[in-house]
Amino acid sequence: MKRKTRKLLIITMIGFIPLVSCGSSNSISDDPSGTTGGTVTGKATVYMTSATGMYSLTKINADILSGDNNKSADIEINPSLTYQTMDGFGAAITYSTAYNLLKMSQTDRTNFLRKTFSDTDGYGFSYVRISIGCSDFSSKEYTCCDNPGIENFGLQSDDINYVIPVMKEILAINPHLKVIGSPWTCPQWMKVEDINNKTPHNSWTDGHLNPDYYQTYSDYFVKWINAYQSAGIPIYAITPQNEPLNKGNCASLYMPWSEEADFLKVLTPTFKKNGLTTKIYAYDHNYDAYSYPLNVYKTMDGYEGSEYVVGAAFHNYLGDESSLDAMHNSRPDKGLIFSEASIGTWNDGRNLRTRLLDDMQHIALGTVNKYCTAVIVWNLMLDSNMGPNLDGGCQTCYGAVDINKNDYKTISLNSHYYVIAHLSSVIKPGAVRIGTTEKSLAINGIIYSAFKNTDGSYGMVLCNTSAMQQNISIGDSKNTIKVIIPAKSVVSTQWQ
Repeated sequence: MKRKTRKLLIITMIGFIPLVSCGSSNSISDDPSGTTGGTVTGKATVYMTSATGMYSLTKINADILSGDNNKSADIEINPSLTYQTMDGFGAAITYSTAYNLLKMSQTDRTNFLRKTFSDTDGYGFSYVRISIGCSDFSSKEYTCCDNPGIENFGLQSDDINYVIPVMKEILAINPHLKVIGSPWTCPQWMKVEDINNKTPHNSWTDGHLNPDYYQTYSDYFVKWINAYQSAGIPIYAITPQNEPLNKGNCASLYMPWSEEADFLKVLTPTFKKNGLTTKIYAYDHNYDAYSYPLNVYKTMDGYEGSEYVVGAAFHNYLGDESSLDAMHNSRPDKGLIFSEASIGTWNDGRNLRTRLLDDMQHIALGTVNKYCTAVIVWNLMLDSNMGPNLDGGCQTCYGAVDINKNDYKTISLNSHYYVIAHLSSVIKPGAVRIGTTEKSLAINGIIYSAFKNTDGSYGMVLCNTSAMQQNISIGDSKNTIKVIIPAKSVVSTQWQ
């Protein structure tokens, strides 16, 4: 058989301590494939994080070598087989996150935000979620129109003094950042106990949106989008209601699918009339009730402005990501995003050994491999006491990072920061997920996803769930890439 000449990328780990675990050898050799020699033709970027914490987004410059390699790739990428186009990856900038960030020194805050959001000097987080009015991580319960009458609309202190200043700093670092907004509740004066008898519901928690105020509440959304736009914060997308089936949050609104659909019949033409380009994602809640957005689509089809409803947003507190396949198979014309997940005391959220691989499998790769175009986790930053937060909201949540409340300087990275960083560092907005074929039976416990970026580079994220180091070759028609993946670790790589 004629030998094909290919370029070979070898990741060398000079200077790193070998990984060792009981009962197996996990040392990382310089060239486990046994290939030799070659001319360096370029560099690839590799990031590595291990569940042991030995590697923490360790960045390696890897040589691309030209040379002969007669071995078939373990994983073959197929750029001609394409799936969804990616919008980005990120976290929520709540009041609590902004509060903690603003307690830092300007130098420390800028360094952290640059490391997080810069596409040239950092990990390139590219998507942020903010609340429309309060969330359970605000300074108080509020909306932007607490006095009856839309003429009383106005941004509040949490927006003006916390979220917007931080968002401006982030946008200065990454001007292409996408922003999605979600309300936890409508103004209380728009709430009723029941949409038929319309008895007023004077509580931040629970209640229904009064159909008599559908137009007024639609105008509220337009005013909020325009107010943030005027402050220099463009709004890429919104959801009509955060967790519409959750009656128990400290600020909440119960909105069954039929009521969301009826509201959208007013909201979408209002967006159209006002010339907005902001997209709308339905639902914004757990996997278990995925029929909700399907019913919304069916009801909305054919109505004016229905093109604004581009897809559905999901959380993972109930159900699992198999619902995403069902959604895509039922309505392939509608997009999917993953808009919230949290870590906390209930899932051992600060233990990287517990969370890293599980979150990478289910929150990161488990969503993008099932057609999600974005992955957004909950609070970017909370303090070491899980705050600040509101009574009635989550008292047991951790941030993607935690900052020490004693100095507002020392930062601990949690699993959600790692999984988003591994995605965003090598998969850029506009990237297209591409096909792959496993050609080796030697792959054991490797979960992965491959993409082609708009600059022509390839990005790939691989998660090794096994207790053994694995050496994986990745090939296309031109290149073969050798990736060394330690036991229980995540590796991201980008190459031309």
